[in-house]
Amino acid sequence: MAQDPLAGDTGSAYAPLLPVPDARRAFRTGDAFALWFSLGIGLLVAQAGALLVPGLSLPHALMVIVIGTALGVVLLALAGVIGTDTGLAAMSSLRPTLGVRGASVPAVLNAIQLVGWGSFEVIVMRDSADALAKQAFGVSMPLVWTVIFGVLATLLAISGPLSFVRRFLRSWGIWLLLAGAGWLTWAVLAKQDINALLHRPGTGEMSSGVAVDLVVAMPLSWLPLIADYTRFGRRAGETFRGTLLGYGIANLWFYALGAVYGLAAGGGDALLTTTLAQAGGGLALLLVLIDETDNAFADIHSAAVSTGTFWARSSVPLLSAAFGALCTLIALFVPMTKYQNFLLLIGSVFAPLFGVVLVDHFIVRKRRVDAAVLADPQGRYGYSAGWHVSAFIAWAIGIAAYQAINQWLPNLGATLPALAIGALCYLAFVSARRQAFA
Repeated sequence: MAQDPLAGDTGSAYAPLLPVPDARRAFRTGDAFALWFSLGIGLLVAQAGALLVPGLSLPHALMVIVIGTALGVVLLALAGVIGTDTGLAAMSSLRPTLGVRGASVPAVLNAIQLVGWGSFEVIVMRDSADALAKQAFGVSMPLVWTVIFGVLATLLAISGPLSFVRRFLRSWGIWLLLAGAGWLTWAVLAKQDINALLHRPGTGEMSSGVAVDLVVAMPLSWLPLIADYTRFGRRAGETFRGTLLGYGIANLWFYALGAVYGLAAGGGDALLTTTLAQAGGGLALLLVLIDETDNAFADIHSAAVSTGTFWARSSVPLLSAAFGALCTLIALFVPMTKYQNFLLLIGSVFAPLFGVVLVDHFIVRKRRVDAAVLADPQGRYGYSAGWHVSAFIAWAIGIAAYQAINQWLPNLGATLPALAIGALCYLAFVSARRQAFA
């Protein structure tokens, strides 16, 4: 029997500041598709889709979902290419742009926001499982569900991405997910009057710009961690195609499903979980719920990897265990509330940053990175005492632009303009510097 080349390899063993060796880059197009399709489908995505209605009519919401998904997923796939180009973890790949010491700033912010996301995922799973238990057995035990899902997600995070994708997701996990998602979709088509929902007018409480922001926020929320997984990719083209198709299809599917179910439930996300449980007979929701652990897995694992980029002596598996415990504790004491502002806040910080990073990697450095000097403050990425001031200024301008647009032009939508402004400012600074030294 041939030996499994990944045997004993969890993917957590690689130091975040070191490129993954070519021999261990096992992910092909199918792996990228399976991972990002799985991460794109989830109850949290459906909850976000439900927020679009009844402020928008259903046809308007579907149009916004298509536009926001297309824009967000292209940016996500490009960020994934950075991981395959460099073999580096996400926050490590920021060092050439922000500086050896400067990259610790987004690494800390990323760890904090991933704890928030991981906690939200555990809460969503807890509430969904409790709704199923009430429906089937008349029993409510939210504390038990919180611990179960928190422990499960933590164990997956400790195992690492190679083990998770190759041994769980592609083997049988994705088939469970497809079965559940398909059943939920059939249930809404068979039991809801889609024609009536399509002709129901929106209330006008949400503008198209804000709605696009809300849809874009979901794929962009993965920008600060996608390279933690695409660094195991063999070829950049495979990474791009797998991510684009996998996450794009999933995002379209579940945002639309959430909007339909949310509108059928009376608008918003308050009754969405109960409606899903009833419409799917519980089985479909249970299958999607099982898969939802992959989102929490990714949040916990990447929080550990991000921390490892500025705490070099730490162990990623041990950090995964610690962050998993923290997410579970937060989920035990924090009620589930609307998180629209949380999604938009993330966009205000990381969208402008990745405008700078994408331009730097693809245009300025032409996809070349010298990994040997990533930890050297005196090397080519040392800049000014380890900080690339121009990149930080461009990032700050992008954040300021986001806040200004949000304040004075709230109907425009701020995420994509802020990303573009950050990118253009950085390009202008680089061009001015080259001319000064010409």
